[in-house]
Amino acid sequence: MKLADAVAFVGHQIHVCRFREAGTLLRWMGGDLRGKRVLDVAGGDGYWAGQARKRGAHAVSIDLARAKMAYGKSLAHPPALIEGDALKLPFADGAFDAVLSVCAIEHFDDGGRSLAEMARVLRPGGEIFMSADVLSRADAWPKLRDAHKAKYHVQHTYTHESLRALMDEHGLDIVGHSYQFRTAAAERLYLSLSAYGGKVGFNAAAPLAPLVALGDRRAPNDRGSIVLVRARKRA
Repeated sequence: MKLADAVAFVGHQIHVCRFREAGTLLRWMGGDLRGKRVLDVAGGDGYWAGQARKRGAHAVSIDLARAKMAYGKSLAHPPALIEGDALKLPFADGAFDAVLSVCAIEHFDDGGRSLAEMARVLRPGGEIFMSADVLSRADAWPKLRDAHKAKYHVQHTYTHESLRALMDEHGLDIVGHSYQFRTAAAERLYLSLSAYGGKVGFNAAAPLAPLVALGDRRAPNDRGSIVLVRARKRA
């Protein structure tokens, strides 16, 4: 394994939530993606799009972070890395079979416009696999909430129902959703790591991921820190 891949693995997969979050979205997408055209919106260094490429996809990652994309080019399985705006995607209508977006929409000033663009470049019958910040109980810890939002430039938060309403406007139907960090203790952990731990803290807390997953399985699937959504474009 190349050093760049080892560093990327630690950054993306040894993490209290990203491995399960993005891993679930990719599992929903399917294990065999041969011949599929996959776009990762705001994909940073393209790591997760690269995982789709390893499964056979023609994968593209778009982002405005030039330094991250330059790093992504050094990975063993880089996708096509394109510098561009998620609110004005430089692709033709119906150009992709699937769109991936990992906790990106909450950072956009206009989440509806970003969804409109994702829907536009998706072929009829194609699917969107995305996650978003929810922070269902964040008002109980206002200092942690405000620190998280400021640190990660969170403009909006979403539930599966608010996403359903936005997606319906753009011809998308939600076919599945899942919340993560569903319990109050797990959500406080998430916000505390975000406010005080940053990337190092999330990685250091990775051993707690199985406990968080166990708590999620036992809790109702109606709130949490992060929501994962799978939606299909109407024919």
